[in-house]
Amino acid sequence: MQVVWFKRDLRVVDHAALACAAQAGPVLPLYVVEPDLWQQPDASPRHWGFIAQTLAELREELGRLGQPLVVRQGAVVDILEGLTRQGALSALWSHEETGNGWTFRRDQQVAAWCRDKGVPWHELQNHGVWRRLQSRDGWATRWDRLMAQPCASAPHLAPVESVPGPIPTARDLCLGSDHCPGRQTGGRRAGQERLESFLQQRGEQYQRAMSSPVEGVSACSRLSPYLAWGAVSMREVTQANEARRRALPPANKTWRKSLRSFSGRLHWHCHFIQKLEDEPRVEFENLHRLYDDLRPRTPDVARLEAWEKGETGYPFLDACMRSLQATGWLNFRMRAMLMAVASYHLWLDWRAPGLHLARMFTDYEPGIHWSQVQMQSGTTGINTVRIYNPVKQGFDQDPTGTFIRTWLPELAQIPDQYLHEPWAADNAAEVIGHDYPERIFDHMAAAKAAREKIWEVRHRPEFRAQAEAIVIKHASRKNRSRRKATAPKRSDQLSLPFGETS
Repeated sequence: MQVVWFKRDLRVVDHAALACAAQAGPVLPLYVVEPDLWQQPDASPRHWGFIAQTLAELREELGRLGQPLVVRQGAVVDILEGLTRQGALSALWSHEETGNGWTFRRDQQVAAWCRDKGVPWHELQNHGVWRRLQSRDGWATRWDRLMAQPCASAPHLAPVESVPGPIPTARDLCLGSDHCPGRQTGGRRAGQERLESFLQQRGEQYQRAMSSPVEGVSACSRLSPYLAWGAVSMREVTQANEARRRALPPANKTWRKSLRSFSGRLHWHCHFIQKLEDEPRVEFENLHRLYDDLRPRTPDVARLEAWEKGETGYPFLDACMRSLQATGWLNFRMRAMLMAVASYHLWLDWRAPGLHLARMFTDYEPGIHWSQVQMQSGTTGINTVRIYNPVKQGFDQDPTGTFIRTWLPELAQIPDQYLHEPWAADNAAEVIGHDYPERIFDHMAAAKAAREKIWEVRHRPEFRAQAEAIVIKHASRKNRSRRKATAPKRSDQLSLPFGETS
């Protein structure tokens, strides 16, 4: 029996492992619910809620092909051992996964078990990330070539004798409570609808509106959770985007700019995952080791909790966190601001805030997440130090206060002109410290102190050599010649058109 192990690839279309396995013989499509994985500090009920919906739909789709999805619960090696005893496993097929440290070790155990049992494990490339990559040279060209290849068709499957097994609930997995009424619906159908509506209607203002948490809700693609858990493939999205671009009339500059910008983001998706694939320690250690003792490893609990709850006293910042808690999504610029404030203004080591955000993002993708967390915390040593001003960001991205009013009803009595700085309002004493918390930091003083500490490290004589090594290993090759000349100051983040961030 050819066992296809589904992980972060919950689809039947453009599923190379499924297509190849079906050519080799009868297929048992398998998803293993791993209780230990769901007890990891980066796991959350909203992740499982999205996956469970996607699994239910995947089971239907596989059933229409001939053999429904089989779900088992336990350690993967134990499940495979049981299939072997039943004579139901002759080869294992899956896509390569660049997951967190736990899944990395789990895959090593599975590989060792397969070698010991003589079971061939065929791991195929899932998207534009390469195993054992020797150099980043030519990476973008390889990505383009891979994405241009035809999508694998969903194969016909012969039915096999198996009990489908239940899809557990979050409560079954002891995941606790997580109030997220605005979480995106899981499943491939929802992902395809998001792709279609973005390319035909919502995406026209993407380039202009992506930085606004208000307009970005509609103008951004909202495909990230479907890509993260594999309900749609990167190749499908890339090819659909290119087809739409080709169909547009040349005069439609707004649409063309937006789709070109979106294409860039699709490249960046795999670019950042490649960093974790090449260096798994990115999840746990500072990329540039001179930052190791810069911040206390043990977080200030009071500051961390205020940030997590959206109770820092800065309205726009708090509104972003509360929006994220309730919906599981936030546009990129605001994600960056949340992380930067935790790292610079609150001077927290990135690991604890990073875990909180991992749990909050329905689209948690370890490679993108931890690479971005380090980038926004200034610990990569190669990216621009971006210290977001939470007040200025509010004025820029929410000038009418619509977003703040939506998520901070306790500021209802604060006049519009003071909404971004309520401590300056005439009636501040009636609200601040009662309905809404006092500011827990002075943003200008905190930013100045953080900048001085960061640059003290960057000015050390030994800083440059390590930064240049990181550039060679991880950085985009765009503008490479310029970056080589000024490695510590250059940044692949500079290639992203985010504009000013002060």
